[in-house]
Amino acid sequence: MVRVDGRPDRMASWREQAVARSVDPVRARAEKRVQRFLDAALELIVGDAGKDFTVQEVVKKSGQSLRSFYQNFSGKHELLLALLEESVYNTANQLRETVASEPDALSRLRRFTVEYHRLCRPLPQAHTRRSVEILGMAEFSQQLLTEDPKEAARAFAPMFALLEGILDEAAAEGSVRPGLERRAGAGAMLQAIMFHSFALTISGSPLRSDRADAEALWDLLAHGLTDSHGGNDLLANGDG
Repeated sequence: MVRVDGRPDRMASWREQAVARSVDPVRARAEKRVQRFLDAALELIVGDAGKDFTVQEVVKKSGQSLRSFYQNFSGKHELLLALLEESVYNTANQLRETVASEPDALSRLRRFTVEYHRLCRPLPQAHTRRSVEILGMAEFSQQLLTEDPKEAARAFAPMFALLEGILDEAAAEGSVRPGLERRAGAGAMLQAIMFHSFALTISGSPLRSDRADAEALWDLLAHGLTDSHGGNDLLANGDG
């Protein structure tokens, strides 16, 4: 696997690997070619094709050659990986900026839950480009989590690092229960937020506003299933 920036602690993303296959003098052109393929694939995802687009359709829409595509990507799967990584990276940055205004770590955890829930599950009537893009990527991410856990972990690394960092801050403030395994806790929170819609489907619950459902999820995360904060809740000191 290619490493980037001389940093042994970080593996190259699929986008970075695609660009790195070109020699340095043409890296700028390679970056543009890769971006055109990514943009074309995204246009297809938000269109009628969804994630069922073909490589040929991407090549045609990008205005580039099939040879150029395979110089940058081994196939459609690698292209989808690059799109997912970029989507997660951009979303993590957006959430980092959003929660930064909150006064303490517990408030940042609550804001993260509500805002990421909104992004992961747009309301049916929200037929925006962004909502369609998110739904398309969500389907691929579910497949990836089942079929290729290592790639999934790498793709979601920016989001996981952001949430784990907020949990560390909350622990330092005394807002989460002592002894919480924060790495496992961050994974459980991300899973709950990302796939909360399945919980509503299983229970037959009506679809409410995404904020109402997000707040209900936060209440469950913060207070668990017991009346006391000494139970099996994740954030025992949360005040809801």
